[in-house]
Amino acid sequence: MKLTRMLTKKLTSFWLFSLAGVAFILFFTAVLSFVQLTYEFQQQKVSEIESMLVSHYQHDNDWKFDSWLPPILIAFKAQHFSLSQNGKKTFEYKDKSEHTNTVTYEKVINKEQGIVMKMTLPEPFTVNHVGWYEVLIIVIGGLIVAAVVRFGFYWFSMQLEGIEGLAQRSQSILKGEYDRALLEKGTGQPRVINRALTRLLQELEDASKQRARFDQSIRSNTFLDPETGIGNRVFFDNRLDALTDDLKMTMPGVMYFLEIEDLDLLQQDSSFEKVDEMLSLIVLPINQVLSLQVNSFFARRSFNQFAIIVSQISQAEADRLAAKLLKICLRQVSSLIRETNDFVHLGGAYFNIGEDKDILLEEADMALRAAQLQGTSSWFMYDKGALDRDLSKGSVQWRSFLESALVNKRIFAFSRTVFDNEMLEQHREITCRLRDTQDHLIRATLFLPMAIKCGLTPQIERQVIETVLFDILRSQRGGQHKYSINLSLDTLMSRAFIRWLMRTLLEYRHLTSHLIFEVNEIIVVNHIDKIRDTLNMIRKMGAALCVDRVGQQVVSAQYIKQCHFDLVKLHKSIIRKIHLREENQLFIRSLMGGLPRKDIVFGAEGVTSFEEWQTLLILGINIGQGPFFSELIEEEV
Repeated sequence: MKLTRMLTKKLTSFWLFSLAGVAFILFFTAVLSFVQLTYEFQQQKVSEIESMLVSHYQHDNDWKFDSWLPPILIAFKAQHFSLSQNGKKTFEYKDKSEHTNTVTYEKVINKEQGIVMKMTLPEPFTVNHVGWYEVLIIVIGGLIVAAVVRFGFYWFSMQLEGIEGLAQRSQSILKGEYDRALLEKGTGQPRVINRALTRLLQELEDASKQRARFDQSIRSNTFLDPETGIGNRVFFDNRLDALTDDLKMTMPGVMYFLEIEDLDLLQQDSSFEKVDEMLSLIVLPINQVLSLQVNSFFARRSFNQFAIIVSQISQAEADRLAAKLLKICLRQVSSLIRETNDFVHLGGAYFNIGEDKDILLEEADMALRAAQLQGTSSWFMYDKGALDRDLSKGSVQWRSFLESALVNKRIFAFSRTVFDNEMLEQHREITCRLRDTQDHLIRATLFLPMAIKCGLTPQIERQVIETVLFDILRSQRGGQHKYSINLSLDTLMSRAFIRWLMRTLLEYRHLTSHLIFEVNEIIVVNHIDKIRDTLNMIRKMGAALCVDRVGQQVVSAQYIKQCHFDLVKLHKSIIRKIHLREENQLFIRSLMGGLPRKDIVFGAEGVTSFEEWQTLLILGINIGQGPFFSELIEEEV
């Protein structure tokens, strides 16, 4: 746009100087023409006297020169006039007034008789002086010319501003900022081009919305149950695989199987609408309860069986949650079904880190059968004594432990390298560990949920950013590596943290290009209006933005365009065994087809095998991370 403004200024300046030059040339030529005409008029007077004298001598008139020539000389304002014949003056006239600037004309009247005329006249411009009337006319003419030039310059500038408006809209389109180009309609000229751009942008926006709805419809039909709107069996298998590593659970939690007895018979006896209404009444409050649990999901395994997995929960909390879920189901069912004594059963299996996934499914199924054998609507928890010692701590103990770790700076940065499609390092994702008083490392998946409950995530993530900026990047001097840092919802909503982050990024703006801030997709979708300004501020400071865990929920991808994310990382539940799952491949194709691929880098989390990585490369994924590439390593400070 600087080039466009420079060209328009040069063009208007050239036009102004050209017009002023033309006006000056016209004025100059008019003056020269006037001077030339005055001299020709004076020469014409001399020629008239000459012709009169020639006629006088040819006809031998008796008229004497004293009788008719002096009045004519007085009328012509002659200063001196003389006639001589063979060198002797025969007539002479001299005016009493004197002029300093004169012009003398000498003419031969009769060459044979040797008659010569000499006539001295004042210069044309010394006869009359310029008065106030003439000056006024010149001033008015100059003002009119200046006004016309000014109006022409203003009109020409307005026309060029219209062209510059079109250039600005075109520049926004080339940058991919279609929303901005559509809002800035302006007064671009030619107006036909401006209206054409507006219409094309509107049609593009409509097409983008339709594509987003189409993509969401594809994902919904692939991963969602059409009757209840929650995840289907494919969704459940994907999410369960994401919680495992080599078929071993990677975090503690609980798995529930909820089964509604004789649902098929109820559908035969009543109507489909009644069954759908009952399922909706059950699903809605369960989703509300699970929204308060971190890392939980709800899916439908079969026609009358549902599965719930909640991670990072203690066994005592799992028991209370099971009783609450059963109570919700019975309360909702009782409004439609009279006999609910043996209608709903819930079985749960608590699991710990390292437990086998297949065994866990069997235990949850056995717990469900045990609840059914009780003969009433009840719940049963499969108890094998698997109680996580760390999760059994109370909130007060966790708060004092986390505050002590923050004060003593016992937060250590670990990183996992992210590689591109040429197996070159793209950036490193930072995660953190805590050390307790016995010098044992505590994983982030364990203490971060507790930090969220205690409201300490902004302090923890601030210390992680300080470690990356002040220690890791500064020790590298050249700053050859890029680092991505995860931000939680509490951190993005903290005004104190945002003010600190803005000051820090301004102070270390030479290092901000080496930072990538990652945000969970669920956070962005549910709180986009609250965190959009913060994300825009981070982008303007020079850091990159990444949305991770994409595909964990079935949502529209429009938020990626609205927040202008530079990187998109797919959740490992989509990546796991993708070479065997065509529905997951369809999801990736649908997602990438609706986004501008030249502006966004697509990546994958949790890649575990060569087959997965090759399939992702074929689909167009640019970067990958996971056990297949590298293990978690501690950063050197």
